[in-house]
Amino acid sequence: MKKIVITGGAGFIGSHVVRRFVKSYPNYHIFNLDALTYAGNLENIADIQNEPNYTFIKGDIVDETFINNLFQEHQFDGVVHLAAESHVDRSITDPLSFVKTNVIGTMNLLNAAKTIWKDNCEGKRFYHISTDEVYGSLGAEGLFTETTSYDPNSPYSASKASSDHFVRAYGETYGLPYVVTNCSNNYGPFHFPEKLIPLFINNIINNKPLPVYGDGKYTRDWLFVEDHARAIDLVFHEGKNHETYNIGGFNEWQNIDLVKLLCQIMDKKLNRPEGKSAELITYVKDRPGHDLRYAIDATKINKELGWKPSVTFEEGLERTIDWYLANEKWLNNVTSGEYANYYKKQYN
Repeated sequence: MKKIVITGGAGFIGSHVVRRFVKSYPNYHIFNLDALTYAGNLENIADIQNEPNYTFIKGDIVDETFINNLFQEHQFDGVVHLAAESHVDRSITDPLSFVKTNVIGTMNLLNAAKTIWKDNCEGKRFYHISTDEVYGSLGAEGLFTETTSYDPNSPYSASKASSDHFVRAYGETYGLPYVVTNCSNNYGPFHFPEKLIPLFINNIINNKPLPVYGDGKYTRDWLFVEDHARAIDLVFHEGKNHETYNIGGFNEWQNIDLVKLLCQIMDKKLNRPEGKSAELITYVKDRPGHDLRYAIDATKINKELGWKPSVTFEEGLERTIDWYLANEKWLNNVTSGEYANYYKKQYN
């Protein structure tokens, strides 16, 4: 059996990828490596925890000795690297944590993979998942392509840009077989409610203010998480070594327009008068270094690998809302404790 380690597999995107690989490839043994920090949650993958080709390992990619021993013990054939600190707001208040996880953690994985594959890289692959934020900010026109120059503006995007560069450097210097993907904003079930869509769903349910940064005209491209997991599956198996693929939803929305659409759908789902949820919209002080617009050109992955989004944004958003309304226990569990204190500090 091929042995594949997926880092961050108890997180939002990672749990969808782990589930897809476990169910789709019974001839693989999938090792889910996660530190179970605030956004990692074993409830996200409870449905596959007893599958015979699945093993969960609790551990931190920042722990070099642990990672080296783990790779020596299991001799992994592939790495799908999703583990990361990913919230821009947190990176502004605690940038060093992002350097440790996103840069040092990635370096530990690269070194461990290089060591066990040094004599034979045939059939091996290091797949590094990154973000469109490394490209910086777009004006009103244009799209990010795979050749767009890096121009990160937040500690989060700077740490991800650094890790991307190290992955490519290991490919050029040591011949490490790698692929990199840069994706746009994901949304869908199991998303931790510090990001816009799950945060606002939770706040609307609880009649709490909806904190919109600045004038709300920041534009993002949105990608349904199951479509992203499908793209990761495709790139891992069919992507070319030493290539980068951008994964986007062809789906740009200004934040304020997205929030208003979300409010409309939530009013219907909760049987509230039309416009009731929109009354919760509250404009708050803008965050530093806020990028105006991100937009991905996903032409390359479409032409070379045949991937494209399978759901419209409206359909994906309805499915997402329905999942949160049906899983309020999950939502209540993850918004208690440490997160409650963080939210109060961030949006007070």
